[in-house]
Amino acid sequence: MPFPDLPPPPTDLPLLEGGEDVGPKMTLMEHLLELRNRLIKIVLALVIATTLSFIFVDYLIDVLTQPIGGRQNLIAIEVTENFGVFMRVSLLSGVIIAMPIMVYQVLRFIVPGLTQRERRYLWIVLPGTTVLFLAGACFAYFVMLPVALPFLTSFLGIKTEVRPSNYFSFLTRLMFWIGLSFETPLIIAFLARVGVLSPQTLTSKRKYAIVINAVVAAVITPTVDPLNMMLVMVPLCILYEIGVFLARMVYHPRYRASSSGS
Repeated sequence: MPFPDLPPPPTDLPLLEGGEDVGPKMTLMEHLLELRNRLIKIVLALVIATTLSFIFVDYLIDVLTQPIGGRQNLIAIEVTENFGVFMRVSLLSGVIIAMPIMVYQVLRFIVPGLTQRERRYLWIVLPGTTVLFLAGACFAYFVMLPVALPFLTSFLGIKTEVRPSNYFSFLTRLMFWIGLSFETPLIIAFLARVGVLSPQTLTSKRKYAIVINAVVAAVITPTVDPLNMMLVMVPLCILYEIGVFLARMVYHPRYRASSSGS
């Protein structure tokens, strides 16, 4: 009994630039497993980096309490409050140290099947993530904090006794989200370079980006006055425009259809 003819392999699979096959699509379960593995690596990197930061976290606390006049001006009223501050500052430091690994895992999940050349782009992007995060954290510390702190501690003319847990919760949250937002241009540029985002898409969605930036600024801003909100929103919009500009410079379509003659 003759075997039935097998269908020929498909010839219209999308190819990467240079003729590299994208490969088969992943199933939902494979995506979930991939997400789990990436999250495990992120958590491990964060735990290791946070543990390493224990070495210099005491110095960081001295630096971060300068705007309030030093740690002697903070008053703890709970037994575990000081330990909580130590862990919170250690975690922020751990995020900064582990940032390249965390961004790498996120990008590898968002853009699977990177070619060898695209992986080389990652090695350019990853060091920049830490630099931009630090730039955002410094912006929050040197620009936003001097404006927000006097407003908050003198509002209504009532004397404020600052607690360590409240102060460091406010400060680390502000520095984390501002630092994260400063990475927007670099991430946009990378996604445009590998063909995931196009300048046309970014330009057409600008009005949505402005609305999202306004919402993010309202969430991040520690005060309700419009001045502090604008101090966050304006840089976010500028960072988005920088990302669009970089996308126009580096964009290249990721996929192309293979021709019958190739």
